[in-house]
Amino acid sequence: MSTGTVNIKVTKTQSSRIKTIDFDNLPFGKYFADHMMVMDYADGKWGEPQIVPFGNIEIHPATSALHYGQSIFEGLKAQRNEKGEVVVFRPDMNAKRFKESAERMCMVPVSEEIFLEGIRALIELDREWVPTKPGTSLYIRPFLFATDDYVGIRPSEKYKFMIINSPVGSYYSEPVKVKIETHYTRAAEGGVGRAKNAGNYGASLYPAKLGQEKGYRQLLWTDAKTHTLIEESGTMNIMFIINDVLITPSEERDTILKGITKRSVIEIAKDWGVKVEERDISVAEVMAAIENGTLQDAFGAGTAATIAPIVAIGYEDKEYALPSMESRTLSHKIATYISDYKAGKIEDKFNWLMRI
Repeated sequence: MSTGTVNIKVTKTQSSRIKTIDFDNLPFGKYFADHMMVMDYADGKWGEPQIVPFGNIEIHPATSALHYGQSIFEGLKAQRNEKGEVVVFRPDMNAKRFKESAERMCMVPVSEEIFLEGIRALIELDREWVPTKPGTSLYIRPFLFATDDYVGIRPSEKYKFMIINSPVGSYYSEPVKVKIETHYTRAAEGGVGRAKNAGNYGASLYPAKLGQEKGYRQLLWTDAKTHTLIEESGTMNIMFIINDVLITPSEERDTILKGITKRSVIEIAKDWGVKVEERDISVAEVMAAIENGTLQDAFGAGTAATIAPIVAIGYEDKEYALPSMESRTLSHKIATYISDYKAGKIEDKFNWLMRI
């Protein structure tokens, strides 16, 4: 298969599994489409990209990713618009971030062209796996990991790039409660917080579990030095509306992942004339805004959830209820706009959609 200047070898499955999937009941990340893309790096160069039937892969017990954590990933979605076309939202930004993550983790980057054309070719082949029910999508997971069979601490000399696809339903079915984390740390300055690497997520599981035991779906991470500055949440960037100003932590801090949905929200809001501030925001400022009634909204922005309203914030063993959903005019308007944008109900004025 040739897509632009990229030639991708395709081996089709002999037996599709699509009829075994209940598309009316799609848990997140459990089912996988018929094919996957694979490409290996060895001897100083990338090999031929291939699409093959989805299945297990064999790895050596000394595979360096298992021992030293050179592993990165991305997440994006494909869905059908009102015309039945399959569209992917801003994949060029994922491709760029994937490259930046690889460089930070001392890995050999995949070209943005291979990243994008691999997604296109794979979805073209498995187009029927893109669900049609409102609120569903095909979750796309590109990932890259080190494959040296060597137990020694050094950057790997071999890598495997893969893309797998999963038909999914909604990530959050209702507004979420979050807890401000003031003990554990997600990322420190000079670390790898900006990279979308597997270790960041592994390190967050235990404190997230402790929060979940207290009834909180996610944590709001704070800075490692003082635990006084809000950074981001576990699966999404965080945004507040205080006194009609949309405020979000600045991406100048290298502890914060550059969010694609967050960037889209900011660009939409500015286009509408909403005042936006990307800056440090302290826990104290958020708590004061809750108590004096100037905090009008708080929500997460991320690929999995898109816009996730936050209904309550836990801090120092006390829970603070946030304004009612009915009063949250701006975040609801943005969520509707992004949904309609992907569905083709409105013009693609920002040229954000890749059509497949």
